[in-house]
Amino acid sequence: MKAGIVMGSKSDYKVVERAEQVLDGFGVEYVTRVISAHRTPAVAEAFASGAEDDGIEVIIAAAGKAAHLAGVLAAYTPLPVIGLPVKSSTLDGLDSLLSIVQMPKGVPVATVAIDGAENAALLAVQILSVKYEELREQMRTFKENMEREVLLADAEFQEGI
Repeated sequence: MKAGIVMGSKSDYKVVERAEQVLDGFGVEYVTRVISAHRTPAVAEAFASGAEDDGIEVIIAAAGKAAHLAGVLAAYTPLPVIGLPVKSSTLDGLDSLLSIVQMPKGVPVATVAIDGAENAALLAVQILSVKYEELREQMRTFKENMEREVLLADAEFQEGI
């Protein structure tokens, strides 16, 4: 099981790093690249077109501002692409979110929240879990642990009243 993580700029790594940490926690192998949809479009095309042959099964594309990276990659691959809008100095990332979420019919891109790296990685894990039962079990455990944490916090809050 392998994910591809592509960021439009090296400056996006502070967000992307959190996705890597989640994938590490689930034992998902990944490759991380810096590829610009606008400055290196031929490289973006080659990466997306060859991703399946390289063993990649899902792609996370992180980009800010115009944020066309996810859409460009999705245009060249049959693999699922998850768009991760990155907050930039412009419009607090809303520009990135809208650029990614407004894909034309026939070129779907799943989209998570602005700077939502953890959810991008968790969605990638869930997509991979369709094929890899061990990931599905890990995801069940992850969700059960989240539930326990909330119930514990609630109990502690109730005791403090």
